[in-house]
Amino acid sequence: MRKRSKARHFRIPGFRGPFRAAHERCEVKFLIDNWMLISVAAVSGGMLLWPVLSRSASAGGLSASGAVQLINRDKAVVIDVCEAAEFAAGHVAGAKSVPLGELEQRLPGVVKNKATPVILVCASGMRSSRATAIAKKLGYEQAQSLAGGLKAWKEANLPIEKA
Repeated sequence: MRKRSKARHFRIPGFRGPFRAAHERCEVKFLIDNWMLISVAAVSGGMLLWPVLSRSASAGGLSASGAVQLINRDKAVVIDVCEAAEFAAGHVAGAKSVPLGELEQRLPGVVKNKATPVILVCASGMRSSRATAIAKKLGYEQAQSLAGGLKAWKEANLPIEKA
């Protein structure tokens, strides 16, 4: 049997030793040898997460059928945030026109009860998403944006008025 020396061993900063380097080579070799397996695992994981991520990204968006239910059941107020010319060309039946630039000043006058559900609509859903943030800042916690805007409303064959 070999006796161990009682000498202290010091670590040299930056020196990894022969075993550490061999271990790192094995990790790199594993990655190179199994790149296809790793990429399939990453893609399948992404496909599993996609529905969860897309739902959370459009969580503020309301479908056309969901908007109809909200209007019929909870007496939601529909606010069109398009400009006057766009509003005149066509809007959701019963919607009130409050352009996005005037929303902060005019919304409290149009919808007096902040507990009332508010559906914000524009042509494509982009401006109404910004309008939802403004409405929530003003205290309208039940404010929602129509996902897809007036375009989605038309695709669902729902009634449109022209002024």
